Amino acid sequence: MTFDWSAVGDFMPTFWKGVLVTLEVLALGSLMAFALGLVWALAQRSSLKVVRWPVLAITEFVRNTPLLVQLFFFYYVMPEWGITLTAMVTGVIGLGLHYSTYTAEVYRAGIDGVPPGQWEAATALSLPRSRTWIAVILPQAIRRVVPALGNYVIAMLKDSPMLIGIGVLEMLGEARQFSSETFQTVEPYTVVGIAFILIAYPASLLLRALERRLVR
Repeated sequence: MTFDWSAVGDFMPTFWKGVLVTLEVLALGSLMAFALGLVWALAQRSSLKVVRWPVLAITEFVRNTPLLVQLFFFYYVMPEWGITLTAMVTGVIGLGLHYSTYTAEVYRAGIDGVPPGQWEAATALSLPRSRTWIAVILPQAIRRVVPALGNYVIAMLKDSPMLIGIGVLEMLGEARQFSSETFQTVEPYTVVGIAFILIAYPASLLLRALERRLVR
């Protein structure tokens, strides 16, 4: 078996398209996971059972079912109910919703880690409940969990190849299509594997440095 460098050159134009798609899905999915995860975390702390219990049920269900099954459900089942989404939108929603249930737990841990004295100080100052959350609790909680949130971004990157199941041509999808057209398998899959390492490993080092800085 020989490594054909000319095949790598032929693959690179479509590879870069896959990189852009991967990064787009990752960025949008991460924003959705971060925002929706905070909503889940706050709703789980609600004093109203009619709010708290349904949210707990939804997050547990999503967290304990495979991401690929959820993607198939959104893309293939929901059109039967009159809701049709493009593959790209499905990928963003699938990743964002799935990982929002994990970021919700991260936010919950961050909120629980805020010292009780902060709540007491806000009460002593007669701050409204909303002001206490926005100005006192959430800034401290989010600062504590930024590294953990970043870890889930890397996890989303590594799960992005699952989108090939619904036809999204991210990096692996482009490699598979190139391989089926040229019967070259070693080169495109090797390039994709290296690309994931080059993206994920520096990101993990950055997160470690950020974590050390935040805990000072």
